[in-house]
Amino acid sequence: MSDAENESHRAGDGSAEPPVCQTPDPSPVTVPFALPPGACDCHAHIYGPAERYPYRAGRRYTPAPVGLAEYRAILATLGVARAVIVQPTIYHDNQITLDALEASSGQWRGIAQLKPEVSDSDLQRLDAAGFRGVRMHARTGLDDLELIAKRVARFGWHVQLHLDARALPDIGARLTRLPVPVVVDHFARIEVRQGIDQPGFRALLTLLESGRCWVKLSAPFRLGDEVSPYAGVLPFARALVAARPDRLIWGSDWPHSSYHGAMPNMGVLLGLVGEWAPDPDTRDLILGSNPARLYGFE
Repeated sequence: MSDAENESHRAGDGSAEPPVCQTPDPSPVTVPFALPPGACDCHAHIYGPAERYPYRAGRRYTPAPVGLAEYRAILATLGVARAVIVQPTIYHDNQITLDALEASSGQWRGIAQLKPEVSDSDLQRLDAAGFRGVRMHARTGLDDLELIAKRVARFGWHVQLHLDARALPDIGARLTRLPVPVVVDHFARIEVRQGIDQPGFRALLTLLESGRCWVKLSAPFRLGDEVSPYAGVLPFARALVAARPDRLIWGSDWPHSSYHGAMPNMGVLLGLVGEWAPDPDTRDLILGSNPARLYGFE
């Protein structure tokens, strides 16, 4: 996995500075359907100047020179009212997302990166600021999954997992026993060339149908079909929509850090929801009502 949320962190080793990521496309095409009130981008990252938000040593990438202003301009062009900001792993703490939420006047929510020893007072502070979940990465291990889930359950948060679908047959039952909902990123990073009957995707459908899981219809360009509009993803998206449209949300993965193909167009990414969910009421669920429930938008 070579994306912005990759969970691997090496200790600083004096190696060369990581290359700067590609700059995202700043000009979204027009979305071919009407968005519901309160439409939400449920997966984006905000980056800031290193002098204000220092990077971790040994990070795998350097963000493109875009941040809060550029993302807000994209949302305004698209007509997307709300957003969920996922704390990037290249920072030492959640401060950059805290600052982004404060600047949003209550229109954005946050997903934190946490250590098991996080204090109750810090959790309370994050909750008051608008954080609604904690992200964990299967590649670095899920030994603390139950502990962290227990810590955030009192706040009504969820656990967001970045994982490979191939892990789901082994851990699916474990996830259903957690005291909090589970949100799975990026279609569970399925590999579209493996086909609709691959065990990981079947396990994802089972987990989704249990009602204990939500799936982000996000980052289709990272699933093995890099040619826009990512037609290889369509049967998977349609199967998820047929299974539990009330447990699906959409995310852009802006600014698509560490993606090495042609930069996606945000209007195309949002417009794909119309292909995946042709029924207008179902689209409105995915883009509006579902995020409002999951993230506690008023």
